[in-house]
Amino acid sequence: MIRQQPDSFVAEVLTAHGNADLLIRQAMEFRPNSVVIVDEGQFSKVFQALDPLGIKVFAGEKALNAVVEMETVDVVLTALVGYAGLQPTFRAIEYGKQIALANKETLVIAGDLITKAAMEKGVNIYPIDSEHSAIFQCLVGDFHNKVEKIILTASGGPFRGMKREELVDIKASDALRHPTWDMGAKITIDSATLMNKGLEVIEAKWLFGLKNDQIDVIIHPQSIIHSMVQFEDGSIKAQMGLPDMRLPIQYALSYPKRIKTDLPRFDFTDYPALTFEKPDPETFKNLKLAYIALEKGGNMPCILNAANEIAVEAFLKDEIGFLEMPEVIGKCMEKMAFIHEPTFEDYVGTDKETRILAKEIINGKLT
Repeated sequence: MIRQQPDSFVAEVLTAHGNADLLIRQAMEFRPNSVVIVDEGQFSKVFQALDPLGIKVFAGEKALNAVVEMETVDVVLTALVGYAGLQPTFRAIEYGKQIALANKETLVIAGDLITKAAMEKGVNIYPIDSEHSAIFQCLVGDFHNKVEKIILTASGGPFRGMKREELVDIKASDALRHPTWDMGAKITIDSATLMNKGLEVIEAKWLFGLKNDQIDVIIHPQSIIHSMVQFEDGSIKAQMGLPDMRLPIQYALSYPKRIKTDLPRFDFTDYPALTFEKPDPETFKNLKLAYIALEKGGNMPCILNAANEIAVEAFLKDEIGFLEMPEVIGKCMEKMAFIHEPTFEDYVGTDKETRILAKEIINGKLT
């Protein structure tokens, strides 16, 4: 989007965890002030490539947290995967930066602390997830009207309609074939298990100030309606479009303006039927676990997220089966100490301890 709108946006900082080659290519094209490579072992490679261009190069997690403080940064687009996004996003809010949020785990883990900090600092959080961007767009012009509920749509993933007995022998290579979206490995697996939708349910609570019973999920295989808002008069507004993340990214960066793009346009005649189904939380138990964590509150969503990250990692390595992922998560939710009103330090400790517990469960040390 920066490439297409060079008069509107400038990349001041670019970061990567370990993909040094892509970071170097992007930095050479967009010439940011600074870059951060979190994997310190790749610092030399990135430094040698970019220092001659006058681009500052930093490495490590501390640099990732510090770089958001730069005065020249107006908006921090946080798209790190999983728990890694929490501390940099919290730091950016503390320094008054507007947030374009693609890292749903930040609000899943510590939604109460993040939203309170954003209000205190006068920081807006603009959603980039297509579903939450859709809700946000539906609310524009209706912020003063009472919402009865929101409806998050889900594609259903590659195993939509399958029952438990059909999922026993599913491998990571099967789960990575998403029918409509091109995403990273972790998010694609989360989509296949419906955990991605469960995390989005929890994120929506904090983004839009909703009660737990105001958030529904419906399966919509075509991924054309990205989500809906139902108001107290019964009217429903939906945001539609082709499944393309460039639009919600640009909308978050340009809000409240809409900037002209050359993106492909949706044609109703290409989609003569839009279909909807109820999710199956008994087969795809991660969605059920997410609602349990939402209802429990406290540090339970943090436990859910940490256990899921370890379970997905193990599944991708063929260490556990598809149906064993929710089992690992459920056991962690049962065994971890519950904290009703956690501090930031409690969230950090909960994440660390849950990961240890999840690995012990996977390795068979606990049952």
